[in-house]
This record gives sequence, C-alpha cells and structure tokens, in this order.
Amino acid sequence: MFVPAELRRPWLRLSSWLLGATLLSVAPGGTAPVWAQSPTSTLPSLGDQDIEALDLPAERKLGDQIMRSVRRDPAYLDDPLLGEYLDRLWQPLLQSARVRGDISPDLERIDAWELFQVRDRSVNAFALPGGFVGVHLGLIALTTRPDELASVLAHELTHVTQRHIVRSMINSQRQSLASTAALIVGLLLATRSNVSPNAAQAVITTGQAAAIQGQLNFSRDMEREADRIGWQILTQAGFAPNGMAAMFEKLDSSHHLNDSNQYPYLRSHPLTIERIADARLRAGDVPTAGSTEALRQHPSPAEHLLMQVRSRVLMDTSEPSLRRAQMLGAPGSPDVTATRLGALYGAALASSLLREPTTAEQALAAGRQLIRSHHGDAPALHRVFELLHLEILAQRNALQALAQLQTSPLLAQEDTRPTLLLRAQVALAAWRAAPDATAAHTALRQSTQALQTRVVLHRQDVLAWQTLAQTAQASGQALRAARASAEAVAIQGDLPGAIDRLRTAQQSVRGDASADYVELSVIQSRLRELEAERRHQAAQAKGED
Repeated sequence: MFVPAELRRPWLRLSSWLLGATLLSVAPGGTAPVWAQSPTSTLPSLGDQDIEALDLPAERKLGDQIMRSVRRDPAYLDDPLLGEYLDRLWQPLLQSARVRGDISPDLERIDAWELFQVRDRSVNAFALPGGFVGVHLGLIALTTRPDELASVLAHELTHVTQRHIVRSMINSQRQSLASTAALIVGLLLATRSNVSPNAAQAVITTGQAAAIQGQLNFSRDMEREADRIGWQILTQAGFAPNGMAAMFEKLDSSHHLNDSNQYPYLRSHPLTIERIADARLRAGDVPTAGSTEALRQHPSPAEHLLMQVRSRVLMDTSEPSLRRAQMLGAPGSPDVTATRLGALYGAALASSLLREPTTAEQALAAGRQLIRSHHGDAPALHRVFELLHLEILAQRNALQALAQLQTSPLLAQEDTRPTLLLRAQVALAAWRAAPDATAAHTALRQSTQALQTRVVLHRQDVLAWQTLAQTAQASGQALRAARASAEAVAIQGDLPGAIDRLRTAQQSVRGDASADYVELSVIQSRLRELEAERRHQAAQAKGED
C-alpha cells in the first residue's frame, strides 16, 4: 500500500495488504496464536517469533468495523458492472485456492472474501482484515488483459490465505479495536492520490501510528511467497501463466515513464530484477494455459477492454474529463478496431453521465456495429452495450426502456446483480414519469420482491438495500422502505441513524390496525439488535469490553 512521499519513509515497506494486516498487532491479544490453535495448519515457517494474534472472529470483526468507515468514504465505489467483472476473476482464484487447500474451513466460513472498488486513479490494490480486498480503478485502467489484473488479485488473495496478517505480528502492543480501525482508515486515506499528505498525517497521528511504527516492516519473504503461491493459484485457475510477469513489467515500465506518485503498488511491492525474472521463469515452465477449459470461460480481452475503459471514465467524472472521453469516440477518430470499440463505449458512458442521451446513443450504435462486423456472436460484449443502452434510454423514455428491458433477449430472464439493479432503477424512472401506469406499478412490485430476496442472501449489499428502500416507498410499502433504509445506513456504520429510522417507522403505524404485522415484528427485532450493538460499541470505546 502506498503512502504519499511526505509520509512514505516510515511506511516504505508496507505491502498493499499490510495496511490492515500488520496493524492487527495492536489489537487486543491475550489468546494463543491462531495457528497454534489449529494443529492441521500446514503453513511454511518464515522464521516467525512467538506472537499474540487476533483469532479469526475478532479479525473479521475488525474488518467489518473498518469497512463501515470505508463504505462512507466518497471514494468508495459500488459499480455493479465493474463489481461483477472483478468477481468473474476473483471466483476462479478462490476456487483454485480451495482446491489447493489454502483456505481452511474456519477461514472459509468467517472471512468475507469480498472485493470492493476505490474511485482513485492510483495503481493499487490492498487487503484488509477479514478478507476484504480493495481495487483502485487506476489499477483496472492500467491493465490490458484479464490475466494481468487477476495476477494482482491472486497475490492479494495469497496474503489472506497464507495468514500473513498474524504471521507479521511481532512485539505486538494491545490496543482497542476502535483505535486500530481508526489507524487503518487513516492509512487508507493516505494512499489516495487526491488527499493532502498533511490531512492524511493528521488522521494517522490521531490513530496513534507512532506507537506501532516499528512494526510495519513487511518481510520480503512473505512478498516472495505471495508471488509464488499467487502464481500457482493464478495458473491453476486457468489464467495465462505469463500474466504476473506481464503485470510486473507493465508496472515497472509505466513507473519509469511517468510516476507522479501514481504507482503505489510498485512502491509497496519492490519490483527487483530478481522478482520479475522469477515471474518470467515460472511462466516459462508452463507450455500453455490457453487450451484449458477454465481459460475459455474467463473474460475475453475485448470484455476486459470495455471494463478498462469504464474504469477510466468512472475514476474521474468531472466535466472536462468526460468531455475528453466523449471526443475519443467522435466519428472519424483514427483508431484501430480493438481500441475503437473501447473508445466508443467510453464516449457513450461519458455522454450518459453528461445527460446527453442522443450523443450517447450514436456512440452505442457505432459500437454495436463494430461488434457485429468484427466480433460476430459475442453475447458478453452485446450485453455490456445493452445494459448501457437501456440506462440511457431511461433518461429519455422510461416506459419504453422498461418495455425493452422486459423483452430483451439478453436481459429479460437474467437475474444478475447489474440487471436486477438496472431493472429497479428503470421501474422507478417509469413510475416517476407515469405514476398511474400499470406497467410501472407491476415492475416496481416485481423489483421490490427481487431485491428483498437479494438482501436476504446478501445482507451487506448496501446498494441493494438503498434501491429496495426506493422501490418499496414507491410501491406504498412504508415499513419495508424504512427498514431497508435503516439497514443501509447501519451497514455504513451509522447506528444512531438506523435506530432513528426504525423508531420513526414504529411511531408512524402506532394504532394502525392495518399495518403489516410481519414487517413491524422484523423492525422491532432489528431495533433491539441495533440498540444492543450500539451499547456494545460504546462500552468498547470506553475500554470496558
């Protein structure tokens, strides 16, 4: 993980995941080392000293606490399409690690294994306690092949599966989870390209970083282990064996051409000649990976191009930046076919964000023609364009967008997260445009039910809760809307706000015999749980727990 130049010296050897990992050393210990409690562990020894470490549940609790702050940060991004794409790379890596035996049953059950996006142009990725992994949009924008991005994810995954978190805890100090979380959030802030170093230093100082400065030296042996095991996970998942070497070389080349503090992954993962050579040698030991069935199921280079461009557009949504992206897709722009497809998609996305649907549709039409003429039957590419087309169409004619979405050969029967959320947003737009339209009301009810199912299975999905609050309110389900809104803010760490919403909902139906009894019972139960959690956090902050 990178820290701006003014702060870099004390943290120079931080790994990208170490932001959260080594800082666990200041959390309450008092128990035997977690691996000492697990006699089935087969992790190799790196010369660790005796340490006190958090157990897995406490580590996950710390990760959840940090994520509540992260989700409130303006740089936190939940773009459903980018999230889905990252997950397509992440899941095969996870499965590869499972097959290899790198993930113990307890680790599998307790950790989150969750990716999230950071709207920042710096080239970086990092892991946090509890199995949360952040990916900066700048990293996605730099990569040109899916296996390059997957190699970074495999490296970060290895830091988690190999328990480098607890293995780095030496000479630990005891400190409250709240203080540790504050420190880690401060370091997260320091990695951002648009944050003042002085502001970041203030947060870090407040988090008492000086008390543990000496514990942030990260072992190069662990980095080598993450490279070696990460490469094995990468190739066994069916990705190209040269993906890691290609990523290292790209980072090294880009860093030398133009640094400007934009390559934290490079600084925190020193790219020595030996390290790049090791990656090349490993790739040379494998004749090919392109013939495997797993590789054929991975995203194509053309799909990656579209997500690369999407990242570039979304990481800077200022009007000048959007105008530049828009111009790249203008008719007559000199470009080769592959890059031209990305330019047209980027121009359409930028035009959509600028609320210029006509210009956006023109770029989309040109891109679709390019797909038909050069990519043939490429449903994955057509789907990406179709999702954006319906989003743009909803800006002009929401009822028409709703009708097309319901009959789309690609999307009508699809229940993926991007389509589920898009369907709900289109239904809301149609209802606002025509409150009395039967189609809009039907779509709202269907979306509300689908979102309710979604949040039952994925309780930490803030965007789904927020969207459910909107569709339920529009459908006249006030109690469900209030509860969904409360759940969304609770996940983001605002327990008082969540409690206030639930209490207000209770008061609004007091004496109303027609109120939804089931929903009211759920609200009463959640209110008790959240109030108990708030009391626990208050006691913890005072050092009483």
